[in-house]
Amino acid sequence: MQAPREKATQDSPALWAADRLHSAAIHMLRRLRIRDRETGIGPAQLSALSVLVFAGAKSLVELANAEQVKPPTMSRIVSGLLKAKLVSAKPNKEDRRAMVIQATRKGVRIMQEGRRRRVEALAAVLKMLDEDEIEKLKHVAEVMETLSRRI
Repeated sequence: MQAPREKATQDSPALWAADRLHSAAIHMLRRLRIRDRETGIGPAQLSALSVLVFAGAKSLVELANAEQVKPPTMSRIVSGLLKAKLVSAKPNKEDRRAMVIQATRKGVRIMQEGRRRRVEALAAVLKMLDEDEIEKLKHVAEVMETLSRRI
């Protein structure tokens, strides 16, 4: 008798592809995350900093929503980033009670260096592939970018 997961993925090519893609993406990101240790910043802080660097300044609530955590948790994360001078916080011009949090130059630099290390680690593995496989991955990357905007 087949396991439910195997049966479901055989019945639907889209489900099969989604299952394999989901698993592969998680495993790849976990392995690349090892490179993040070189930043000296914990995973939660690095993730929040990433949002600020690549998506721009946010309020505490917006940042908490983006990271899918509660505001008190994000407050602790931001406190650590402020202490490390990786972000700055300024009063919101429209609501003086709220703060606008943004990455500092130091925060941007550290995030860019971390991204560079992860991309270089992945590229080193990709260089082991032949040109046809790399071309296929380039196409898959484009499809994944398109899909990520629809989820």
